[in-house]
Amino acid sequence: VQLVESGGGLVQAGGSLRLSCVVTGFNLDDYAVAWFRKTPGQDQVGVSYTSKRDSVIYYSGSVKGRFTISIDNAKHTVYLQMKDLKPEDTATYLCGVSALRYSRITPTSWHKPWNYDYWGLGTQVTVPS
Repeated sequence: VQLVESGGGLVQAGGSLRLSCVVTGFNLDDYAVAWFRKTPGQDQVGVSYTSKRDSVIYYSGSVKGRFTISIDNAKHTVYLQMKDLKPEDTATYLCGVSALRYSRITPTSWHKPWNYDYWGLGTQVTVPS
């Protein structure tokens, strides 16, 4: 199992980025995947979640309306399209797959990192103030 994120960078406030997470070793139709972000000294926080099996998508309140999660099965890739970026979006963005713990996820727990079994190393997004 491997998750590799890319697409991060330095972008001015109001700009856009698209992050990618290539997932190998899992069929994205069968499990859930989420984007988290982490800043120094803080635990990772859920940003967006999707499960094709359950046909659900969730967003945190801070990104709803600005970020869009999507899956391209043919490319084994999960995307996070981010627009109208703000300095507070600065973080390392990681993707996680929930497989063993998938059945425990609810609409109020998807953003908890302990529900995810596999993680990538992350990609840095910086939005200067």
